[in-house]
Amino acid sequence: MILSTPLTKLIHFLQDDLAISSSSMSIALKQVEHNPGPLPMILWQYGLVTIEQLDRIYDWMEDT
Repeated sequence: MILSTPLTKLIHFLQDDLAISSSSMSIALKQVEHNPGPLPMILWQYGLVTIEQLDRIYDWMEDT
């Protein structure tokens, strides 16, 4: 049985529901390693998601 971490679940949501590309995820995850911060905000700051997508991400996070 493979356990899903909250980050893994978030990444699946981002890629499956919001169609965030693997390359965009890679960029954001590298930034999180160097400058820890919330992944959704990093995605938005780098222009990888829109403000509407950012709202959906935070709504999803509240519901999980």
